[in-house]
Amino acid sequence: MSPIRNYSAKKGKKSLLPEAHTVFESLRNEHLEALLVEGLSERTVITKRDHIRYFLKWLKERGIEEPVEVTRHVLEGYQRYLYHYRKTNGDPLSFSSQTQRLIALKMWFKWMTRQNHILHNPASEIDLPRTGHRLPRNVLTEREAELVLQQPDISVPLGLRDRALMEVLYATGMRRMEVGNLKLFDVDFDGRTVRIREGKGRKDRVVPIGSRAIAWMLKYINEARPLLVSEPDDYTIFLTNAGEPMDLGNITVFVHNYVEAAQIGKTGSAHMFRHTMATLMLNAGASPRHVQQILGHASLETTGKYLQIAILELQKVYEATHPGANLEAKKLPPSEAQRKTSRAELIAVLEAEIGAESSAELEEELAAEAAEEEELE
Repeated sequence: MSPIRNYSAKKGKKSLLPEAHTVFESLRNEHLEALLVEGLSERTVITKRDHIRYFLKWLKERGIEEPVEVTRHVLEGYQRYLYHYRKTNGDPLSFSSQTQRLIALKMWFKWMTRQNHILHNPASEIDLPRTGHRLPRNVLTEREAELVLQQPDISVPLGLRDRALMEVLYATGMRRMEVGNLKLFDVDFDGRTVRIREGKGRKDRVVPIGSRAIAWMLKYINEARPLLVSEPDDYTIFLTNAGEPMDLGNITVFVHNYVEAAQIGKTGSAHMFRHTMATLMLNAGASPRHVQQILGHASLETTGKYLQIAILELQKVYEATHPGANLEAKKLPPSEAQRKTSRAELIAVLEAEIGAESSAELEEELAAEAAEEEELE
């Protein structure tokens, strides 16, 4: 049985692929199944599916029914359409969102060419919009991060869960998918490390976690998780009130709501904690290569510029620079505490130390993160 059909049966979820009625839809399904076989995550494949769906709708409105009818001129027309498109609130699509949609098409037409469904790849010479390497607009200050963390009602199980989960996001910079997949046996509570299994790109990594986040996790695990868990227990740490692992939508919504409730004049979700952690550590003097190691960015893997950083060294840097690493707040030396670096300068430092991060994987990750934030605005 194909991985696609297996997915559709899991926990009553909607089928990953709709029924195919056209040549385009059949080729789309074959392509997405190939991506699953190659090891792409279900979440990534669903995103590709949706981006192709937007394109197929656009083609249908113009009477284009066969792959051979799609030329470079047609794709450039779709690119112009994305540029001029306006959302319901009147805002345009960001260049990151446009890039994400075009990347999905470039991958699809490249696959069709390799499988001999078409003789020439019309997307091969399509230039992607320049998205730039930037951190999100709304990065929290240390004070703002504390205000958001204080929003859950920790007297109830779900509130305690939410506090613990946000503490982990802030402490480790994990992605939503990574924190949602976290198991009890992934955390070394005594050694204060977390093993992130099959993070983005199916890569495992070990990262430090502060004693404060550990304390909140233990409080949740001991007091709230037993009230949420249902048998059979698969040891997932963060659970819904139905005892099931949290999906990405759950995490996005509740973090976004707590950011709004904090009334700090900023919007964002889980990725806000990820980039806040990176920015605060950089401002406190952490080396960009250490921060990149914790975040698990692919660039460090692909450049070959640095050797693997020992976890003990990483822990020392982490505890010295992350404001939420310890149970009690630790004052930084004046020279470090007063160091202020603009967001543009931070990016320049990252690019100088790590090298030009222009790989397709990193471009796609940055575009995805920016597009995800845009959806919440």
